Amino acid sequence: MKISRIDHIVLTVHDLNVTCEFYSQVLGMQIVTFENGRKAMLFGEQKINLHEVGKEFEPKALNLTPGSEDICFITDVPLENVIDHINSCGVKIIEGPVRRTGANGPLESIYLRDPDGNLIEISKYLDDHLTMNL
Repeated sequence: MKISRIDHIVLTVHDLNVTCEFYSQVLGMQIVTFENGRKAMLFGEQKINLHEVGKEFEPKALNLTPGSEDICFITDVPLENVIDHINSCGVKIIEGPVRRTGANGPLESIYLRDPDGNLIEISKYLDDHLTMNL
């Protein structure tokens, strides 16, 4: 067996509307509704399904805790433009830009928190990432 990619993850959140607004306005994701009114955030070829705390869908993770995720998103937009947009949304950048190593090589990252306190890393691969072997 070989895993090829992540299709979706699930976040447990305090307030679906607040989370949808943050991920759509700040991170540019698309809000989608599916199966019996469930909400998700769509981006690229992935999505984040949302469970509201106390109203989760089965099956679910064993220990559900809003704010326990640490997620890295990749952008193709220059990081300076991302920083300007984040600042214009009134969201605090808690660290960065800093160099990190992603799945495909070196990148530059900034860090912020979503409304539930999840750590959000937004990264852009550096031009030399295609030549790096991990």
